[in-house]
Amino acid sequence: MKSQKDSPPPHPGAILREKVLPGIGLTKSAVARRLQISRTLLYGLLGERYSVTPEMALKLSRLCRNRPEFWLNLQRDYDLWHAARSLEIKAREQHVDAGAAA
Repeated sequence: MKSQKDSPPPHPGAILREKVLPGIGLTKSAVARRLQISRTLLYGLLGERYSVTPEMALKLSRLCRNRPEFWLNLQRDYDLWHAARSLEIKAREQHVDAGAAA
């Protein structure tokens, strides 16, 4: 069975896409206008291709009436999880390479 450490935390774009936008009742174009960003940027965030920056966190917090730290913490947790996995993979690869060289 997988532990929580085995599963990545949600990307902020996934939270926005799955939890927030359905309750807002606006089109994605209208949301982009309210956020004062391009639709391309919004779709990149929703598609989990872009990260939440401090400026974006401020914009999202105004739209959602929550704190910008909420969005930044989601992004931080997501980034840290992926960075830790990347380091683990590199460490395993180095261990295997060292074992093969011996």
